[in-house]
Amino acid sequence: MNAPLAPYATVPSDARGRRWPEPETGDRTPFQRDRDRILHSAAFRRLQYKTQVFVCDEGDHYRSRLTHSLEVGQIARGICRSLALEETLAETLALAHDLGHTPFGHAGEAALDAALGGFGGFDHNVQTLRIVTRLEARYAAFDGLNLTWETLEGLAKHNGPVAPGAVPAPVANLDRDLELRLEEWPSLEAQVAALADDIAYDNHDIDDGVRAGLIGLDDLRGLPLFGPALAEVEACYGPLPPARLIHETVRRGVRAMVADTVDETRRRLAEARPESADDVRRAGRALVAFSDAMVETEQALKGFLRERLYRHPHVAAETERARVVVTDLFGALFARPGALPPEWRSRTDGADACRTARIVADYIAGMTDRFAFREHDRLGGRDR
Repeated sequence: MNAPLAPYATVPSDARGRRWPEPETGDRTPFQRDRDRILHSAAFRRLQYKTQVFVCDEGDHYRSRLTHSLEVGQIARGICRSLALEETLAETLALAHDLGHTPFGHAGEAALDAALGGFGGFDHNVQTLRIVTRLEARYAAFDGLNLTWETLEGLAKHNGPVAPGAVPAPVANLDRDLELRLEEWPSLEAQVAALADDIAYDNHDIDDGVRAGLIGLDDLRGLPLFGPALAEVEACYGPLPPARLIHETVRRGVRAMVADTVDETRRRLAEARPESADDVRRAGRALVAFSDAMVETEQALKGFLRERLYRHPHVAAETERARVVVTDLFGALFARPGALPPEWRSRTDGADACRTARIVADYIAGMTDRFAFREHDRLGGRDR
């Protein structure tokens, strides 16, 4: 039996409904239905072959966007359980948060954003909203997935409140229909999902970097969090094979970050004393957070990953390969929309340049790494 929710948690029975009203069912809560719609979406399946750090043709054991999203969901559920929050809403947001990513991860996103420089640019968080509200075309009665207000709010505010002068057009359009209260903080469950994202990639990027041989175990000894964790594992177990050693070290990193999040969030909740989910939205600051000490530790970890992994010559070469593929794809398809598949080509009929550019970007953003390579070859792209 599920434990009672805290008074400031999001209560499923109080969900504010969907853009297109649907009868709710007794066997699942609204947030369970949202989660299931995301799990069954084509965009979610495609995450299996989209880059996290390493392009998907480099090996089967590195994280993809799909396995990253699953790990974020697991971490988010655990934090919510400790805080008596609504686990399924946080898991739903975790599973959906990267749906808008292009092939090749952030490298592909940067290339597509540059290609769309004269047409409004590209942002994967905004693209996630476009996918769940428009681009998934599965249901007879509506476009998108028709998710609940609470899920859409959490996706729109993935990085916190949205400043009035910085609201992208798709978010503004959604806000006009649903009144998402963009200037306020999202629910605690949405805040948990966002921080769980950081916890997941801070730790599994270290794991994948060691597996790839780009980071050595000795590189971790001087790092906060990982250095002490590594020493603890060695003191406890003695010599271990590298795979066991790094796994035991990383799991301690995840555990420490989760424990810190729970402790700091409890401290902030005790200060703010919210009595409802709306009190959380009006709190004026994030209530789910790392402690100051963990913020400093995480900044050090991010700096280490940036210098030793993300800018490593091997990763940089893959980044350049991704940039070439995405840039070539956009150039070829924007110049020749007739080369798009029929269902996409028909959308460009009578479209102006801005509309055509966005259709081409939607098509490219939905590609997996391997399909992007195939399309690049089909369209006569440069050697890769």
